[in-house]
Amino acid sequence: MEAKKTQILDLCEEEMVHPGNRACAGCGLNILYRIGLKAIGEDAILVVPPSCLTVVQGLYPITCSKLSILNVTFASTAAAASGVRAALKAQKNEHTKVVAWAGDGGTADIGLQAMSGAIERGDDILYICYDNEAYMNTGVQRSGTTPQGALTANTSIGGKRERGKDVPAIVAAHNPAYVATCSAAYPLDFHDKIAKALSMKGFKYIHAHTPCPPGWQMEERVAIAIGRLAVTTGLYVLYEIENRQMKLSEPSAKLLGKKSLPPVTQYLEAQGRFRCLGTEDIEAIQSEIDTRWAGYRRVSAAA
Repeated sequence: MEAKKTQILDLCEEEMVHPGNRACAGCGLNILYRIGLKAIGEDAILVVPPSCLTVVQGLYPITCSKLSILNVTFASTAAAASGVRAALKAQKNEHTKVVAWAGDGGTADIGLQAMSGAIERGDDILYICYDNEAYMNTGVQRSGTTPQGALTANTSIGGKRERGKDVPAIVAAHNPAYVATCSAAYPLDFHDKIAKALSMKGFKYIHAHTPCPPGWQMEERVAIAIGRLAVTTGLYVLYEIENRQMKLSEPSAKLLGKKSLPPVTQYLEAQGRFRCLGTEDIEAIQSEIDTRWAGYRRVSAAA
C-alpha cells in the first residue's frame, strides 16, 4: 500500500529556515531547502561543501538555518558525512540524522569519488544533490551535469559539447538502499521522498532538478513553470529506485497515459542558455525523449 502523499496543509508548521537570506530571486534551491528541512527536522546534522547553499544558509552568527551544519571542502562531502555518522555511532546516538547536501559540481565532479566510497560502504547517510546544471555560485561555469548545447561562462560559442552525466544512474549502479529524482517545481514530492529515505538504513541518494534564473538566463517569475516544463515535456523524469527496480513517480507517471507530450522546444526556448541550439540539435533531443517514453510505455503496458 502506497504511503499517503503530503499536501501543503500537512507540512510541519515550524520553519527551519529563518526569513531573509542570500538566495537569488526565484531560486529553486531556496524552495527545496525550506521544504526539505521540514521533512528532515531539527535533529539532524547537515554536511555542505562550497556551493550556492553555503551562500543561502550564511555563516555563523547570521545563518538562516536552525539546525547544525558542518561546512566542508568540495571533495570531502560524503567522506565527512560518513565521519559524522561514525562519531554519532561512537556516542551511541542512533537518532540524529546525517544529511549531505551538495550541488552538481560538488557531486558529479569534485565529490564523486568520496560519494562512491560512501555508497560502497553502505554508510547510513542521505545525500541530496541539488542540480542547477552548472557551478552557479562562482559565475556559471559548466559542470558534469550541464546539458549538451547549454551556454556557460567557460564553454565555446556553440555551448557545451559533451553530454551531461546521468548521476542518479551512476549512483544506482552501486546498488544503494534508495535512489530518487525530484524537482524544485514539485516540492511536496521532494518532501515525501526525503521522509521515505530517512526511514531507511544505508546510503540514500536524492537528485533534485533545480531551476536557476541567472544561470539558465530566464526571468525569476517563471522559474517554477520552466522546472515543470522539464518534467511535462518528458526531458527530466521523476522516479524512485529500490532493490534495482525503477518506478516512475506521480508527476511523470501521469505522462504514460498521454498520446503525446508537449514539445521540448517549450522548455528550451524559454532559456537563454540554449539559444545556440539549431533545429537539428532540438530534433535530436526530441527524438531521444520520444524513444525513452516509448520504452516506458512498453514496460507499463506489459506490467
